[in-house]
Amino acid sequence: MKKSYRFILIVVLFIVIAGIVAALYTFNLKHKDLQKVKPDFVLSAEDLLKEFETDEIAATNKYINKVLEIRGVIQSVNAGENNALTISLKTGSDLSSVICTLQGNPDPSAFKTGEPMTLRGECSGFLMDVLLNKCAVIPE
Repeated sequence: MKKSYRFILIVVLFIVIAGIVAALYTFNLKHKDLQKVKPDFVLSAEDLLKEFETDEIAATNKYINKVLEIRGVIQSVNAGENNALTISLKTGSDLSSVICTLQGNPDPSAFKTGEPMTLRGECSGFLMDVLLNKCAVIPE
């Protein structure tokens, strides 16, 4: 009976150590610099929205958690959650756009409505809009 308790104690100890190691690894994981990462897909804001509107399930499987490089025209610039800057790109639809949340704290005055731009970010989903997170501005 003592051997079974010892075995259970060793297994529990192993699980606790593995959990601590996994937590430390995740905590110290660095974010990718999306300005230097090669994108998985390069497309326009209009094409991205059309794919989600045509077949949302297929587009979700194709784009979610992938790095996308999106070219479009700035529709609006807003302060989002925690003062993160969000840029909406025109898609040709009155109801939907591509919303890009930028990394860091860039100056909002550097972005003008109506100007074309290229952003690279991680696709996080589609509600009424396509959402890209951790975006970086790609110079023309």
